[in-house]
Amino acid sequence: MFGCMRRLGCLAVVLLLAVGLYLSRSRWMPLVGFGDTAAKEGVWEPVTAEGAERARAAIASLAAKSGPVYANIRPGDLASYVFRALRNELPPSAQNVEATVIGDRMYVRASVALSDFGGPSVLGPLAALMSDRETMMFGGTFDVLRPGLAQFRVQELKLRELAIPARMIPKLVQRIGRGARPQGVAPDALPLEVPVHIGDARVGRGQVTLYKNVQ
Repeated sequence: MFGCMRRLGCLAVVLLLAVGLYLSRSRWMPLVGFGDTAAKEGVWEPVTAEGAERARAAIASLAAKSGPVYANIRPGDLASYVFRALRNELPPSAQNVEATVIGDRMYVRASVALSDFGGPSVLGPLAALMSDRETMMFGGTFDVLRPGLAQFRVQELKLRELAIPARMIPKLVQRIGRGARPQGVAPDALPLEVPVHIGDARVGRGQVTLYKNVQ
């Protein structure tokens, strides 16, 4: 009898734990990779006004003292939010801007005119393989340099399906970037203005996670 009661007691404890986990699932499921709103890896998302508003709301929530310490944002939404900054940095001919996350990198692609890169003088023999307009894709990671300033470090760059050699990336990135380059921005990076309450940014699991600056 006592053995049966002990078993029933253990079952009751297990049931209580299960109920507690279910009721608190919105807190712990995103931390272990379930139940979040991450996009599937490799799915390209367009720049949209709706995406920009979703990202704006998530970023604004980090500014509140009682708000969350981090926010998960889909790559298309983040690209939409910083579209003005991206527009300042992308070649002036850029069209059909899209974004995705693969592994620990965020990727952005757009249709661009070859003339935005300075033509053959910059691309060398590669220019002969290109048409007047090509798809440019670049991927990399984010660093927050200081309050209000982040950088997107380009670790991979392709024109059409041709991978640009790593040694050429800094020169092309600086050709892509049309705005001023603040002090401290790496040669292979695009500068991005960010809200001062953003302290860090990580890429992974199909999304970009922004962390509150708690200092």
